[in-house]
Amino acid sequence: MKEFFLLPGWVLQKLWELLSVGFFLLAPMNVLAIGLPETIEHIKQAVVGVGTYAPVRGIQANYRGTGFVVADGRHIITNAHVLPTALNAERKEYIAIFIGIRGQLRRAEEVTIDSMHDLALLKIEGSILPHVSLGDVLKVREGNPIAFTGFPIGPVLGLYPVTHRGIVSAIVPIATAGRSSRDLNPQRIQQLSSHPFKVFQLDATAYPGNSGSPVYDPVTGDVLGVVNMVFVKGSKENILKDPSGITYAIPVNYIQDLLKSSGLKP
Repeated sequence: MKEFFLLPGWVLQKLWELLSVGFFLLAPMNVLAIGLPETIEHIKQAVVGVGTYAPVRGIQANYRGTGFVVADGRHIITNAHVLPTALNAERKEYIAIFIGIRGQLRRAEEVTIDSMHDLALLKIEGSILPHVSLGDVLKVREGNPIAFTGFPIGPVLGLYPVTHRGIVSAIVPIATAGRSSRDLNPQRIQQLSSHPFKVFQLDATAYPGNSGSPVYDPVTGDVLGVVNMVFVKGSKENILKDPSGITYAIPVNYIQDLLKSSGLKP
């Protein structure tokens, strides 16, 4: 039986433009290179900064990582480790989402935390935002091209989303994907042994601010996973000056499970 799938409307429009000038027929291998800029523009609309905000005293905004809009346009996926372990009640601190280059502020609240898979689901106040589509994890194979978009150095230069591109270089057990050997303590090993799962190893370089970035198909824009850790050579201080080029991502099926458990349609 043949399988059929529908491309997003903006992808179909671009393909039609290429066909109308005959370029697509002359150079079909260039479709990926031409389509990626449009995919990035689509994804960037749904990528947000995640952190905290305290309206009184001291540093008000604290950027912690990246997230992306899913489901009904009012829910955000990010890493569980991006969120603070506690909020400062005295300073009236709360979880915040930063939207756009100027970091428009939206208050957010935790909906569900999946600490095993390092995922968190947040809900924001206000109007809906553009959201991403989730892909099919069963179609992800080693060698598939991917891209991810986020804020690798946070708001240092403004919240300008940055995109990295690579392939799924391996699909490996999570136990092999620790940030360093120090991460594999007896408690973590026992936890992973009781609930093993696999993650995507990518050959693209991510940085601390990329935690929570969507990993997606460069052509369709369908999200395939979420960046959650980087392999670090030596000390964690080396990650900026000497990156390993090895990044890990949590597969999209765990995002879908999280949404379903919260009563949301993936």
